[in-house]
Amino acid sequence: MFSADASQDSSCLILDKVSFAWPSGTKVLDRCSFLIPGPGLWMIVGSNGSGKSTLFRLISGMLHPQEGHIYSQLTPALVCQNPDHQLLLPSCESDLSLGLPMDLTESERQERIDDALRQVGMSEMNSRPLHTLSGGQKQRLALAGALASEAKLMLLDEPTALLDPVSQEMVLSIVQNLCTRSEDPITALWITHRLEELQFSTRAAVMENGQIGQWQPGSLISNRIRSLALRRG
Repeated sequence: MFSADASQDSSCLILDKVSFAWPSGTKVLDRCSFLIPGPGLWMIVGSNGSGKSTLFRLISGMLHPQEGHIYSQLTPALVCQNPDHQLLLPSCESDLSLGLPMDLTESERQERIDDALRQVGMSEMNSRPLHTLSGGQKQRLALAGALASEAKLMLLDEPTALLDPVSQEMVLSIVQNLCTRSEDPITALWITHRLEELQFSTRAAVMENGQIGQWQPGSLISNRIRSLALRRG
């Protein structure tokens, strides 16, 4: 489906006819193919059980395709819906230290941590205990962990689902800025159920029946889903 040249492009993420089924026989992905050509905020919307979270586990390497291939030279980082599932150590700085390469000097480690916290609006919160953080701050710290690890492919599994409206907007704004900045933009793949978020995407697609639909403007996807819901309601 995709050319050999495309599979070698370091700015790409490519899934080529990827299939995956659980031991029960339930097929989650069925010859799923799509291409993300470069940096941007790419959103996927789909019903529960459509395979979105399994897709992320395959891209991150936690699972392996049973058929097909995944091509990417981008380092992935998974950001969960609930940040408590991935924040482990007692302070912001100690938690970020977990994802850093062992060969960094102490000054390099500190610089990497400070820069990651700055990018998510949490400068000078290095020693802040995790239990004192709000849900939005914890999710921003999870984003900082991905940045500190120098991931270039951020996999965001409904990152705003458990947050209040102000924190939702802040997390979305931070990720959008990271994806569109002029210097060293990242690629983000974002799962959402919140149709209003789609308008901020570079492009969006619907996942159903184990496949990803065509990338389209987020507003177009949102309007189509709302129209279908009205007709069914």
